Amino acid sequence: MALNRACVGKEYPPIRTTVTLDAIENYARACNDDNPCYFDHGNPRAVVAPPIFGATAMFHSLLAATGDPEAGVDVMRLVHSEQDVEFFRPIRPGDEMVSHSRIASIETRATGEAMAIRLTLHNAAGELVQRAINTIFIRGPRSREAKSSRTQDGERSRGEPIVNSIQRIDPDQAVRYAAASGDRNPIHLDEGVARMVGLPGVIIHGLCTMAFVARVIVDGPCGGDPDRLKRMSVRFSRPVHPGVTIETTVWNGSEANGRKRYLFETRNGAGHVVISDGIAESIGDDGRSEGVRRLPSA
Repeated sequence: MALNRACVGKEYPPIRTTVTLDAIENYARACNDDNPCYFDHGNPRAVVAPPIFGATAMFHSLLAATGDPEAGVDVMRLVHSEQDVEFFRPIRPGDEMVSHSRIASIETRATGEAMAIRLTLHNAAGELVQRAINTIFIRGPRSREAKSSRTQDGERSRGEPIVNSIQRIDPDQAVRYAAASGDRNPIHLDEGVARMVGLPGVIIHGLCTMAFVARVIVDGPCGGDPDRLKRMSVRFSRPVHPGVTIETTVWNGSEANGRKRYLFETRNGAGHVVISDGIAESIGDDGRSEGVRRLPSA
């Protein structure tokens, strides 16, 4: 069944959540991120959430759109294809958050359909905290994996990389991320279900992979300060599977309006691009082009 284009522009009621210290710490652990900013060292209000944590506060608003019977989304053929997030204010324990969602667009693509969902997250004072465009892809009946139709040779000139980081995806990563994020889609947890819908096995949540890459940006160009990251945009080109390594490479980009832009891509251990078209923007950064900054493997 095709997606219902009459739902473009449809908005969903606001959903309220309260951020807890446990939720922040558990999310960081589920992403193998040990940045001390995310953990209580005697002053809980000094704790900030990892950048991608905001997705958990917007998750039920996302579900309102993807689970809307009028929209016609087949969740068993759904994969996360793109994510673009802007970060305006940090999230801290005790914050009261309000999320909204709206179906922004529906498009037909070569091997299925794409739906873009616009999400916003505000605090109790009505201030904008995060804004995101979450694009989901509904795979056609013959599509086994979401693969990029764009060139993935990574050969276009970007100059010398400034960061190169190899990280390990644990065998139980999807299970831990599902518990911390609330996203229990069975394609991330059940081998039988994943194979039934045409995948080679369970796959890691796209936002989990994005959180791993956000750590590379925060620990590298942002000098360990997550509040310096102001935007992150990715295209999930190929599924990531539990128990593999991923390698993220970052290059200097342009600079405008007080922000420095970085370009990045992530490959799996076989050398295939799993995140393409990566863009990160930060403030007060210390990017440099001389040599490669190799971050410790996680």
